[in-house]
Amino acid sequence: MKVRRIARMVVGVAALVTGSTAMAQGDDPYIWLEDKDGAKALSWVAEENARTLPRLQGDPRYKGFYADALAIAAAKDRIPMPAQVMGRIVNFWRDADHPQGLLRWTTAADYAAPQPAWMTLLDLDALSKVEGRKWVYKGMSCLSPGERLCLIALSEGGEDAITYREFDLAAGRFVADGFVLPTSKQGAVWLDKDHLLVSRDWGGGTMTTSSYPFVVKLVARGQPLSAATEVFRGAPDDQLGTYASVLTDGHGHRAVFIERQKTFFGADRLLWTPEGVRPLDLPARTAPVAMVHGRIVFTTSEPWGGIPTGAVASVPLAEIEAGRMSPTLVFAPSARQAVAGTDKTRDHLIIDYTDNVRGRIAILTPTATGWTTRQLALPDNASFGIVGTSPHNDSAYLTTTGFLTPTTLAQFDVGSAAPPRQIKALPAKFDPAGLVAEQFEAISSDGTRVPYFIVHRRAAARDGTTPTIMTAYGGFELPMLPSYSAITGKLWLERGGAFVLANIRGGGEFGPAWHDAGRKTRRQVIYDDFAAVAKDLIARRFTSPARLGIYGGSNGGLLMGVEFNQHPELWKAVTIQVPLLDMLRYEKIAAGASWVDEYGSVSVPEERAFLAGISPYHNIRRGVVYPEPYIWTTTKDDRVGPQHARKFAARLKEYGLPYLFYEDTAGGHSGDVDIEQGARLQALQMTYFAQKLMGK
Repeated sequence: MKVRRIARMVVGVAALVTGSTAMAQGDDPYIWLEDKDGAKALSWVAEENARTLPRLQGDPRYKGFYADALAIAAAKDRIPMPAQVMGRIVNFWRDADHPQGLLRWTTAADYAAPQPAWMTLLDLDALSKVEGRKWVYKGMSCLSPGERLCLIALSEGGEDAITYREFDLAAGRFVADGFVLPTSKQGAVWLDKDHLLVSRDWGGGTMTTSSYPFVVKLVARGQPLSAATEVFRGAPDDQLGTYASVLTDGHGHRAVFIERQKTFFGADRLLWTPEGVRPLDLPARTAPVAMVHGRIVFTTSEPWGGIPTGAVASVPLAEIEAGRMSPTLVFAPSARQAVAGTDKTRDHLIIDYTDNVRGRIAILTPTATGWTTRQLALPDNASFGIVGTSPHNDSAYLTTTGFLTPTTLAQFDVGSAAPPRQIKALPAKFDPAGLVAEQFEAISSDGTRVPYFIVHRRAAARDGTTPTIMTAYGGFELPMLPSYSAITGKLWLERGGAFVLANIRGGGEFGPAWHDAGRKTRRQVIYDDFAAVAKDLIARRFTSPARLGIYGGSNGGLLMGVEFNQHPELWKAVTIQVPLLDMLRYEKIAAGASWVDEYGSVSVPEERAFLAGISPYHNIRRGVVYPEPYIWTTTKDDRVGPQHARKFAARLKEYGLPYLFYEDTAGGHSGDVDIEQGARLQALQMTYFAQKLMGK
């Protein structure tokens, strides 16, 4: 493995030197495209959009794709996912009449009815019109236990930077002279009705080099932000900044933590009390996530005493307050299992985990001597999620989804043996007749077995002619699980295409070890895994290089860029979404410096050598036959930034290589400003795949 990895680095660096003498000398000719909102850069973007959009939107299939995608996004028969707040069911909803969305509520009893009577709390479309700003809803946090007063987060155009405004849920309006925290990358939590703990841009020298706040202050009602009292200070070189968090349970316990995120995955954690802040003796990758009956629940991504990696443990709050930390094991996954999430009700802990990428739910209940465990009886070959829990009762909602199974929602009493009772179901959005979802494994470069799913027509000939699109993420311990994608089904599967989801390393499908196997200079195995899945598909004759397209966004966009360079012979189409592509300058672009824990840093010679060897921008080579990629990004992206995509396209243009580039002027990293934008982005991408893989 080590010899093979070094060989790849040498090849990559050699390509860098021969591909562009100017680049080898450290002179980046496209650094001007990093001026995100500069007139020259935006003029270049406009020219590229004017070249790409007619090609895609002029295709006769585009209008149909767009109409189908918009109809799915705007449909009123979708499941309104619940949140339990102030004894009500609260939901954020978008449709054709409200493309930016409504925050609304109903009663728990009425929610179970086929057509609940919703009451509007906040109309984002109306608010945007009155204030002349394109507001995007980014969530809310409410003061426990009453939950009447909330901080609503609003983003202009979809950026990560947000504005907080205090909102009265009972009155359905913003609080006059209430808390307002102007736009910043920030976080805020309630201490009581008159005090917040806030991390934000307080002025010069209070944001990290990766653009996150590292100073926590106590903000009092009625006082200007300039009068806030400092509680804790991290450091400018921390990767993700410093934030406060509050855990409560249904029995009156509360714990306030300060988290100094020195690296993306590791943090110093401290307990805040009115008397001050005290450090906790915790491994850097062990985090508090919930509290049940006065017991703080932690997840672990490294060993903690006798607690294994990837497990769930608990410590009584009283012990933590007394300065003791003797954890009790709550749940330990096997080698092919992984904890996907935790949630809590008044009296129980719920653990959502996977077993060979298949969903499972465990219910844990505290006892005098530890915890009891009960498995929720569920169907196989599906994914599950828990939504709408509250610390004030034991009611919860279970989502069930699969590639060919429309999402359903069931309500259940977590403490009861009665099975969940289905109350909502998404109508089928595409015809599944003749389709099958199967799981296979590919063998990667080091012998590791890498699972993947393929959804295809059972009767399709195994002759390599099936148009197939394949995706993966491969980073940050984030798993990619089976789910019902109405748009993929309607726009692609119904038209005879196949879909593949690859569970490659770098993700969280098998816990922290699956992720750590591909971090920093070990990252080549991620790219080998993805290529191995493609080769397995081709060997099984599901598809062929002439019919295979791939796509991914953000870190998945980096994956696409690397695969574009390393295996141009395997793909006919490559969609690169809101990507990282310049891995020698990523630390200087947007929030890039916060990801050094995942990718490594150019300041470390070994890591710089590896990054130079895989950096998509630096490894494009003249004279190579590449597939024509479709690269898209957004101007408002303040997380990854559009700079990577722009520079990559400019380099392709310089080398006379074919490409398509599109930059949407709104929507942030998620492209979520409204439902029309989402439909447009989906339709453009599917038109590109249809052109490349299905022909005229």
